Amino acid sequence: MNRTIPNIKDIAKTIQQKRLIRRIFILCVCLFVSSIIYNFFQVKAQLVTGGTSGIAIITQYLFEWDPSLVILITSATLLILSFFLLGIEQTSGAIIATFIFPFFVKLTSDWPHMIPVETTDMFLISIFIGVVDGITNGLVYKNGFNNGGTSIISQLLFKYQKISISTTSFVLNMIIVLTGGFFFGWTMVMYATIILYINSIVTDRVLIGISRNKNIFIMTYKEKEIRDYVLNTLHHGITEFDVKGGFEFHKKKVLMTVIPTKDYFRLKEGVKLIDKDVFVIVTDSYQTSGGA
Repeated sequence: MNRTIPNIKDIAKTIQQKRLIRRIFILCVCLFVSSIIYNFFQVKAQLVTGGTSGIAIITQYLFEWDPSLVILITSATLLILSFFLLGIEQTSGAIIATFIFPFFVKLTSDWPHMIPVETTDMFLISIFIGVVDGITNGLVYKNGFNNGGTSIISQLLFKYQKISISTTSFVLNMIIVLTGGFFFGWTMVMYATIILYINSIVTDRVLIGISRNKNIFIMTYKEKEIRDYVLNTLHHGITEFDVKGGFEFHKKKVLMTVIPTKDYFRLKEGVKLIDKDVFVIVTDSYQTSGGA
């Protein structure tokens, strides 16, 4: 069957416009929740976790500047820099967050005075912030947006200096966190580290989900028997392709199958009984879709 392959620019445009209103709504809800967490816990407890929001907590302590104004000015400056140096495509995902988040921070800044929340148990608060921020960040990224701010610096360094984005993001956040520790105490640095760690784990889980399946590659000379076992005993599909070993250069078959985690034990033990020299690679499979 002949299929027309769409233009690359058309693909990018289609993705950008897909369910746009719904995605913007989710983004705004996530930013609103983040602003509540920020004002109720991070500003109140002077808990610096990096980014423009962390800078805003430090400048509020030093100069009594409004955190929402600092976040807006810093993020907008970096956004303009991104527009000229990275281009509109890479900048567009951060435009809404750049202006909406500081607005929500200002909107909810007085709420902690109206609704008192206990902040003495910092360990529990750190876990809570890490989980909630991880969920909101994951949903923001999953819907094709980003939070802008200091992440733009990482993108610039990657483009012009070829420095890893993850490395520069970590270094920038740690500089901000350690600066916060200098003013608010090193115990706060430990709590911030807990938040950042939990945040990263939860963000990944929201983005790619929780694996309920295993993707299994089976390298064997007894492909017929194993194929029969997977198809007729476990009742799962299987794909077969030829490979050549890099050491002995012997040709052999690789069988690939995706199975529910609950069937992993039966598959593993079954192929071992069929071929005691079988070589198996197992990875998590977060999503399977489509097909011929």
